[in-house]
Amino acid sequence: MTKKELIIGKCVSFSVKINKLRKYLREEQHEYNNSDQIQRSGTSIGANYCEACDAESKADFAHKLSIALKEANETMYWLKVLYGSELISQEQYEELTSDVNELYRILMASLKTAKEQDN
Repeated sequence: MTKKELIIGKCVSFSVKINKLRKYLREEQHEYNNSDQIQRSGTSIGANYCEACDAESKADFAHKLSIALKEANETMYWLKVLYGSELISQEQYEELTSDVNELYRILMASLKTAKEQDN
């Protein structure tokens, strides 16, 4: 398995968890606004990584990775809001936070490498 395939797999896995969280929030908590927000940002991480993989240039690659990082940051924010609002359990919060932090570190390392190769 290539590094790209591994990262895409992690992004897909995270997106599936986020989609399941959205379903839980809507059906069990009757929460719609925050569920939509976290679904958009959480699934956008992988979508932007995939776009980066098909970038037209190194600058485009770095730009798409930067967007994926912003989406990861936004997802972390929404997880904090959901946990602070007692809409998700500590277990849910810790698992999803761990996953998004791992994606963030991977994407940041890729961006750093891309920028170093550009110099």
